[in-house]
Formats: sequence, structure tokens, C-alpha cells
Amino acid sequence: MTQVVVGENENIESALRRFKRQVSKAGIFPDLRRLRHFETPIEKRKRKAIARRRKRSRF
Repeated sequence: MTQVVVGENENIESALRRFKRQVSKAGIFPDLRRLRHFETPIEKRKRKAIARRRKRSRF
């Protein structure tokens, strides 16, 4: 779970920016989008193929 501790003199906007950065790094938004609605088998295959390509390109 992503957590941000706000400093005593820290602006709320900067804390929100840090939180958004941590959430995007953790990959929470793609999971939410994927779980929001039913995923057809074709969409699932396409998502997994893209993930395989990304994984292959990293090595």
C-alpha cells in the first residue's frame, strides 16, 4: 500500500504530487483499470503479449 507522510511545513500539493508518483511507480492504476470492467479473452491475450514484449526488451 502506498503511503506518504506529510512534513510539518510541507505543502499539500507537493505531498499529493509525491503520492501520485509513488502510485504510478507501484503500478496501481493499470490494475484498477483492468479490474474495473470485464476483460474479454482477446484483450487479456493482447495485454499479456505486450507484457511479454516489454519483459523481453528489458533483457
